[in-house]
Amino acid sequence: MTTPAITAHAAAATQGATTPSATPASSNPTAMLGQNEFLKLMIAQLQAQNPLEPGNSNEFVNELAQLTQTEQTTNLANAAELSSAVGLIGRSVTYDNASGAAASGTVESVQSNASGTTVTIEGVAGVTLSSITEIE
Repeated sequence: MTTPAITAHAAAATQGATTPSATPASSNPTAMLGQNEFLKLMIAQLQAQNPLEPGNSNEFVNELAQLTQTEQTTNLANAAELSSAVGLIGRSVTYDNASGAAASGTVESVQSNASGTTVTIEGVAGVTLSSITEIE
C-alpha cells in the first residue's frame, strides 16, 4: 500500500482512545484487516491529513477494491471447503486423531465457524479436514 502513514493520534482515534498516548484495546483478536477496519483507518487518515497536501483518493478506492476482492475470494474458498465437508457425511474416513494415531469412522456432521470447517466422526467432534487421510 502506498497510503500516507497513520499518525499515533489517528491510530488511537480508530480504536476509540481519547489521547494519543493511550493504549488501545484490541477489538480485532485475529489481527485481520477487514473492510470495517480498513474504512476506520481510511477515515482516520483523512481526518489527520494536512489540508495543503491532501491524500490521493484513487489510492483509497483501489485499496478498498483489492480488499473486497480478497475478502470475496476467501468467502468462496470457505464455501467450497464447507461444501466438500458436507459431501463426506455418511462416508467412512480414516483420520489422524489428536494423539497422531490413525483412527477411522463414519462422518456424522459438519461444523463451520470462524476458525474453519470441522467434522464429527462417530462422536469425535472437531476433526479438521486436513487430518483426514482416506475416504472410502
